[in-house]
Parts: sequence; structure tokens; C-alpha cells
Amino acid sequence: MEEDRYGLPLSTASTDAAAAYREGVDLLLAFWPSAADSFERAIMLDPDFALAHAARARIHAIYMQREAALQTIKRARDLVARRGTPREQSHVATLVLAIEGRGTDALDATLAHLESWPRDAMIMALPLGAFGLLAFSGRRDHDAARRELCDRFAAAYGEDWWFLSNHGWALTEAGDIAQGRAVTERSFALRRHNAYAVHALLHAMFEAGALDEADALVEGWIGDYDRTGMLHGHICWHQALGALDRGDAAGALKVYTDVLVPTMDTAPPLNTLSDCASLLWRLLAENYTVPGGAWAEVAAYASPRFTGSTLAFIEMHLVMIAAATDDTAALKGRLAAIERRQTEGTLPAGRIVPHMLRALRAFAEENWRACARELTPVIGDLARIGGSHAQREVIEDTYILSLIRSGALTQAREVLDTRLHRRPSARDTRWRALTTPAPA
Repeated sequence: MEEDRYGLPLSTASTDAAAAYREGVDLLLAFWPSAADSFERAIMLDPDFALAHAARARIHAIYMQREAALQTIKRARDLVARRGTPREQSHVATLVLAIEGRGTDALDATLAHLESWPRDAMIMALPLGAFGLLAFSGRRDHDAARRELCDRFAAAYGEDWWFLSNHGWALTEAGDIAQGRAVTERSFALRRHNAYAVHALLHAMFEAGALDEADALVEGWIGDYDRTGMLHGHICWHQALGALDRGDAAGALKVYTDVLVPTMDTAPPLNTLSDCASLLWRLLAENYTVPGGAWAEVAAYASPRFTGSTLAFIEMHLVMIAAATDDTAALKGRLAAIERRQTEGTLPAGRIVPHMLRALRAFAEENWRACARELTPVIGDLARIGGSHAQREVIEDTYILSLIRSGALTQAREVLDTRLHRRPSARDTRWRALTTPAPA
């Protein structure tokens, strides 16, 4: 019987279909281009190969092609019921829950599945990363939970390049930056054509304040990574963060105009939304000039794609757009919906979300005191919105600047001192100088 790269049986009689599936899984786990082509080739070679259909559905879901994802995963479910092992049936059932957006049920199913089949990498991938089931669970401790999950199953994977990149990043986000980087570097050494490992290394360098080193990594590696790669734009976004740290707004804007503009970017929509909106917001927050029409362009991209969002991470970026474009109707509608969900108890991230959204609106209106007032009681809960430390830091930046501009200098200095203790930052050092009263 054919097997995947992790030794798990595959219900296909076609050697070529199994090979195409294995190739597709590796490309998807590395966030490398052409994974969809590999899965489609596997389906062509064996139209009844359930896991190939399931993997193709997963890519449809990543790119928010909801109808295609639902149709394709239904085909996988029908096929696996007729010709599938218990592992494959559980694999497809778990992906059904994830694709249908049933996050809590999908996480429960994932953890149960891994008890029996820990080396099922496609399922192990679901709770990991900044956009995984754990990150978007609303839990405050999701960074620690990802580390614990990887620690638990590390022996099952050994020196596997994919698992090491995830384990390394989980360690980094949980605060063990040196070990996280070392583990990620082992992954990168095993497979250089692994955008996930490069991305994880960039996060380790960000957390350590090694932004020049991060720039060098990107410049020396990205030439081999096609622009159609899922993480191409986001890896360049990390360069923009480094530019802003150095006070180089022109460099950050160049990343936006050359790479991130929605009409040019081929990344999954969630990456495009978050990268564009958060970078433009950072520029706005520091009073740098944003290109004319940039916000309108991002708004036009987001409007048809995120009509029914329920994730705090998505809401954060949609409200940035609405606030920056002075879309009063959108702001009122989103806030009303979020406040209603909080009252109903259906908001996984809890009370931080309405506070955060009201704060963003106040900041755009230059109501610094109101922004600080909204964020002060919930700033310790930022992890609950999901994403990575680097992505969530935009809210902390907004908070610090609102404190400085409202005259709450002692409070701003305390926040900055905590950040500077964690990692060096030229930008935070500049901001801290603004909190020190001039000598009498």
C-alpha cells in the first residue's frame, strides 16, 4: 500500500498519484508555490483519491474560496467513506470542521486525531502558526499551548524539517527566543526552499531586535521564492517593519508599493488584508504620509472578501480601514455587531475586541485620551486576538502613542521600558525619549 512521507497508508492504487500527493503536501507545508497543481495532478491520476481532494479543499479554504472548498471537501468525505482507512476518515472529518469554520469543534477533533495518528502532518498543521486553530481560539495562552503541543509530539517527528520549523516558531512566540531560533535554523538547514522556516526565523530575529540580520536573510534568500508563494508578501512586510524601526518611512512605503498593494499581491486574502492595513496604520500612527488612494484601495479589496468575519484579528484590520477612511457607517455597524456578540457570549476573544475597536476609532479621530482609556483595561489581553507578537504589536504601538500624545508620559514610559527590556528597538528608544520631561 502507498504511504505518505510520514509512513501513513494512502488509499490509492496509483503510485504516481501517491507521489504527486506527497509532493503537494511538502509544498503546502513549506508554503511553496504549486502545491495545488500537485494535488490536482494526484486527482487526475486517481479521481477517487480522497486525501488529494481534501488537501485541494484545504488550499481553497486558505484562499477563502469558500464554495470551492466546501464542494471539494464534500467530494473527499463521500470518497473516504467508501474507500478510506479509519485514519483517513478522521483526517477528512477534521478538515470538514475546519473548512466549515467550526473552530472549537475542529480543534477538539484535531487533538483527538493526533492521539491516534501524531504523524499526520496535515492535521498537526491546523492548530499551529499565527493563523491556526489555537491562535484564533480566543485563548490568552495560545502561544504556550502551541509550544506544549509541539513539545509533546517532538519525539514522533524527530529531525523533520517541517515539524522543526513549527516547533521553533512555537518556542519563539512562547518567549524562548534563543532556543526557538536554534530549532528553526535546524529546519532551514534541512530544506532551504521552506518559506515557513524563513518566516519563523524572521520572527525570532524580530523578537531579538536583530532587524539588520533579518534584512540580510530576506535579501539573500527571497530571489528563489516566486511572488506567487503564500508568504512572499508577508516576508517582505517584515522588511517594512525593520525600515520603520530605523525611521525609514520611505523604505517601508517602497515595500508597500512594490509588493503589498492588493492589486499586485497574490497571497491568501487574510495575509493581504492584515499586511496592508497594519502597515498603512503604522505609517498613519507615526504621522508619515500614506500614498493617495492607498486606504481606498485596501478598502475595495477587503469589502467583498470579509463580509461575514467573526475573528477578532480580522475585525481589527477592518476597523483600521474604516477608521482611516472615515467610513462612519461601517464603524458603527462593526462595533454594534461585536458588542452584540459580546453580550450574547459568542465572542471567543472576549471583551478586548469592542475596547480595541473603539480605541482604533478614537485614535483615528485624534482623541488620544479616549483611545488610551479604552485600551488600558485590556492591553494585557492582546494575545486573545490571535496572530503573532509582531502583528499584535500594532495595537500596543497605538496605545503607546495615545499615552504620549495625551500626556500620560509615566504610563507610556513603563510600557516602553517593558518592551525595551524584552528586545532592543531604535523606534522604542526614540519614543521613550518623548516620555522624559525636559529639564527645568
